[in-house]
Amino acid sequence: MLYPQRLGQFTREHADTVAALLCGLLLLFGWFALHLGWLGLAFLLLPAAYVIGGYESAREGLTTLLKEKELDVDLLMIVAAIGAASLGLWRREYQLIIDGAILILIFAISGALEGYAMQRTERSIRSLMSLTPDTARVLLQGREEEIPIGQLKVGDEIVVKPGELIPTDGIILSGYSTLNQAAITGESLPVEKTVGAEVFAGTLNGYGALQIKVHKPAQSSLIQRVIRLVEQAQTEAPPSQEFIDRFEKGYAKVIVVAGILLATLPPFLWGWDWETTIYRALTFLVVASPCALMAAIMPTLLSGIANGARQGILFKNGTQLEKIGKVRAIAFDKTGTLTTGQVQVFQVVSASEYTTKDVLKTAASVEASSEHPIGKAIVQAAGDLDWVAAIEVQAVPGQGIVGIAQEQQVIVGNAVFVQQYVTNLPEELPEIVQSWEQEGKTVVWVARGTEVMGVIAIADEVRVEAAATISRLKKLGVEQIVMLTGDNQETARSVAKAVGIDRVYAQLLPEDKLNVIRRLQQQYQIVAMVGDGINDAPALAQASVGIAMGVSGSDVALETADIVLMADRLEKIAVAMHLGRRSQLIVKQNIVVALGFIMLLLVGNFLGNINLPIGVIGHEGSTVLVTLSGLRLLK
Repeated sequence: MLYPQRLGQFTREHADTVAALLCGLLLLFGWFALHLGWLGLAFLLLPAAYVIGGYESAREGLTTLLKEKELDVDLLMIVAAIGAASLGLWRREYQLIIDGAILILIFAISGALEGYAMQRTERSIRSLMSLTPDTARVLLQGREEEIPIGQLKVGDEIVVKPGELIPTDGIILSGYSTLNQAAITGESLPVEKTVGAEVFAGTLNGYGALQIKVHKPAQSSLIQRVIRLVEQAQTEAPPSQEFIDRFEKGYAKVIVVAGILLATLPPFLWGWDWETTIYRALTFLVVASPCALMAAIMPTLLSGIANGARQGILFKNGTQLEKIGKVRAIAFDKTGTLTTGQVQVFQVVSASEYTTKDVLKTAASVEASSEHPIGKAIVQAAGDLDWVAAIEVQAVPGQGIVGIAQEQQVIVGNAVFVQQYVTNLPEELPEIVQSWEQEGKTVVWVARGTEVMGVIAIADEVRVEAAATISRLKKLGVEQIVMLTGDNQETARSVAKAVGIDRVYAQLLPEDKLNVIRRLQQQYQIVAMVGDGINDAPALAQASVGIAMGVSGSDVALETADIVLMADRLEKIAVAMHLGRRSQLIVKQNIVVALGFIMLLLVGNFLGNINLPIGVIGHEGSTVLVTLSGLRLLK
C-alpha cells in the first residue's frame, strides 16, 4: 500500500510533470499509429494527448477570459493547437494534427519546467522556515510535559536538551551551550549562549541543556515574523512585473486581432491559398506569444530573495530587491546600528596614588546594585577582580550612585555629582576628561571618602564590521553616506570618524530624521535608511529602501523596514546591493533574449522559413531559457 500512496502524492505535487509525461507518451504512440496506418487508434490517442497536455492551460485561459474578460497566452496556445488539428483534418494532412500535439506537449513541458523552477525557489526559502518543532517541553509544577507550541504562554519555562531545536524565542534562565543560528541569522559559526542571553526559535541547540523562559508569544517569534514576511514577498509583484502583466493583456489582444487579419487578408491581397494562410496565422499566434517575456522577471527576483535568505538577508518583496541595486545614498542610525548599542568601559585613568584596578573595584562595589547600562558595563569590566558589594546604596537618577564599601563612602557619577562630596580634584584628570568628552565619551568619576580615585571613560562599542562596510559601499558607487542620531554632536562625530562617514546629523528627533531622508531623496532619488529603533521607524518608512537590524531591531522597525539583516551584520548591506544589481542585469538580459526570439520567429514566419513545430520549439525554448537564466541567482 505504500507505493500507491507515494505515487498518489507525487502525482498531486507534480501534476504538471505527470501531464506532460502522459501527453508525450500518447503523442509518441499516436505518431506510430498514424505511420502504421492505424487511424482509429491514432484518433483515440492524439485527442487524449491534446486533452491531458492542454487541460490546465485551457482551464486557466478560459477562466481569465470569462471572469476577467482578458486574453492570455495560454488560450492563444490552445487555439493555435486546435486550429492546426482542424486544418489537418480538413486537408487530410494528419501531420498537422501531430504538429498541434507537439505544440501542446512543448507548452506542457515548458509549464512543468517553470513550475519546477518556482517550486525550487520556494523550497529554497521554505527549507529555512520549516525549523520549529511542533511541541515544547514545558516545566509544570516541577515536572516536564510536552505541549503544542501554540499553547505556550509568556512566562512559561521550557527545557531544551542537547541536539534539539529551540521551539520559541526566550531568555536563558540556566545552562550553557552553543547554538547554530545559521538558518535564522546567516551566521556560519555556532554562537555561545548562557544565562541572560536571548535565543530564537528554529536554532539548533548544541551540547548543553538549557532552561528557557518564554518572553513573547510563539506567533511573535522572530522566525514566525520571517515566515509572514516571506509569504508576503512571494505574493507581491514588483513594479516591473506589474508592467509586464499589464503589457501582456494589451499585447494578447493585439496578437488576436493581427492573427485574424493574417488569417483572412492574404488570399485577397497576395493570392495565398486558404490552407497556407491559416497555417501561417496559427504559427504567428504561437511565435508572437510573450511567454518568454512573462518569465523574464519573477524567477530571477524570487531566486534573489532565496539567495538573500540563505545569507541572512530578508527581502520583504521583489520591489526592494530591484531598488537596493539602484540606491545612490544611504543614511545610518548610530546607536544599535553603527554601534552595538551596548556601552563598555573604554579606558580607566587613576589618580597618582591609586591603580586602575582600584578604581574599577571601587566603582563596581556600588554599581553592582545598579540596573543602569553604565553600571553593568563597569561591573563587567571589573570581571574577576576581588571586590565586595557595597551596602546602603542609593542612586540619584541622571547623576550617580553612592554607597558604603569597606566602611568608607563610595561616590560614582558625573563631575557635578561627585564634587558635591569631594572638593579637591587631581590636577592630571581634568585635561584627560576634556579630551574624552570631545571624543563623545561618557565620563564617570570615582571617589572614596574625600578623595577622587580616578575616572572611567564609557563608550558605545562601534561594530567591528562598520568601517569595512562603509568603505565597501563607497567602492560600490554609493554617492552619499550620512549618519543620523539623536546623540550629541561630539559623540556622533567620534563614531562617524571611526567608521569613515563624513556627513553627520546629530541631536535629531524622529521627525528630524524623516526630514533628512526627504531632503536626500530630492537630491539622490533612491535613498536607503538603516536603523533599529522605534525612533527610526518614520525614516525607515519614508526611505526608498528601509533596512532594519533583525536581532537588535524593535518590532516596529522590523515591521516598517523593507529588508531585514537577520544577524545584524552590516556587511550584508553590500551583499544585498550586489544581489539587487545582479538581478537587474539578469532581468535585462532575459528581456533582450525574449524579445530577440520573438522578433526572429516573427520574421521567419513571414518569410515562410519556419513551420509550426519549429515555431513552438523556438517559442517555448526561449521561455525555458530565460526561466533557467533567472535561477542563476540561486547560486
